[in-house]
Amino acid sequence: MPFYYDTIYWVLLVPVLVLSLYAQFKVSSSFRKYSRIKNQNRYTGAQAAQMVLRANGVFDVAICPCQGELTDHYDPRDNTIYLSEPVYNAATVAAVGVAAHEAGHAVQYAIGYGPIRIRSAIIPVTQFGSQFAMIALMLGLVLYVQPLFAVGILLFSLTTLFQLVTLPVEFDASSRALEAIDDAGMLDDKERKGAKRVLRAAALTYVAALLMSLLQLLRYLLIYIGRDDRRRR
Repeated sequence: MPFYYDTIYWVLLVPVLVLSLYAQFKVSSSFRKYSRIKNQNRYTGAQAAQMVLRANGVFDVAICPCQGELTDHYDPRDNTIYLSEPVYNAATVAAVGVAAHEAGHAVQYAIGYGPIRIRSAIIPVTQFGSQFAMIALMLGLVLYVQPLFAVGILLFSLTTLFQLVTLPVEFDASSRALEAIDDAGMLDDKERKGAKRVLRAAALTYVAALLMSLLQLLRYLLIYIGRDDRRRR
């Protein structure tokens, strides 16, 4: 790769790495901080998730505990919200925020929210792309086969596309969560600010992941352009 191409990548890499590390630190520290603060209404994560679902007319979603920390997620395959141990039975500010967010995802699927439908539709091709992208890139790089390397770039771009579509999905789920929290009066103003900080920190990790993926895609493109330039000389 020519020096100026390489410089572009490394100049951009440093701030993206810093952002990624900051995002991981922020989500962990925010979650732990507000996991130590009980909410005045003593709503557990499971109760908060159930309230969000009912407020949106969704009654067929199961809510189950799962092991670990920050492992909370909604699984559309079995229509179940899985809440981690520090969330499911915990009556904390963080638990309400996280659980309401995951319930927001369940609501998205229930109402057919556009971006979630797009994300679901591209999951199969994204999985294929993530499995074979590196193979095509490595073979194209080692064997110096530009068309194969281009196929690898295309496959890798599918992963980047998935992360791009994920952003509005995550932001919308948090927006639905906060709206439901306000409507049901689950948290007071101070507690709501804490829950919002937790959700913002979590959203930042998705932004950082997207930027890292875009940067990696840029690196592959710069390698391709650089090798193409050398071949034409």
